[in-house]
Amino acid sequence: MAIEVRIPTILRQYTDGQKAVEGNGDTLAALFADLETRHAGIQARIVEGDQLRRFVNVYLNDEDVRFLDGIKTKLSDGDNVTILPAVAGGMR
Repeated sequence: MAIEVRIPTILRQYTDGQKAVEGNGDTLAALFADLETRHAGIQARIVEGDQLRRFVNVYLNDEDVRFLDGIKTKLSDGDNVTILPAVAGGMR
């Protein structure tokens, strides 16, 4: 099962500069574990324990996975996963 994962600039150091990579897995957790086998260090930047890191947003086909099943969200062949760092701060 092939899943396209879009990588933000801040994490491209783990993917040799690639903007998108392919991965496999029937859940997001399995997908991130699969990515780790080829892109060492990336999983720790996305996942903490058994959940997504607080300041990392993940979208499955443009839907925020926090409103689905989080890291346990099921995946299907051809899905697109986008990883985005959360933006904080602003004007006071």
